[in-house]
Amino acid sequence: MGINLNPFTWWNGASWGTVLYGLRGKTKVGEDELGNVYWEGGKDTAGRVRRWVIYSGANDASRVPPEWFAWLMHQIDDTPDRALPPRRQWQKPAVPNLTGTSLAYRPPGALEKGGHRAAATGDYEAWTPDA
Repeated sequence: MGINLNPFTWWNGASWGTVLYGLRGKTKVGEDELGNVYWEGGKDTAGRVRRWVIYSGANDASRVPPEWFAWLMHQIDDTPDRALPPRRQWQKPAVPNLTGTSLAYRPPGALEKGGHRAAATGDYEAWTPDA
């Protein structure tokens, strides 16, 4: 895409207009481990403080970790590092939606895995319109 499309495209990250004009007078409240930056300022139509995220990279909502999603949706009042307990040792980090990538789940029999599935066990009977 390059630098020439940045002023006009929003799907590859924040456009220059958002960064220069949209964030004027707003407060940066934090950043997650993926590099997404979280902001708040102004009021929404319900009178609550408006909150939003500027993505690091492609705009994909599945790249927002659960704790920051809770903050964005006003489920917690303070930022996740202050409002939530620390992550437990056994908890795995959040993973974005991998559909359409080489890391996506492909079940046995998928075309990407050769297209061969295990033989049926005999309890399957195909439907026919004459039956």
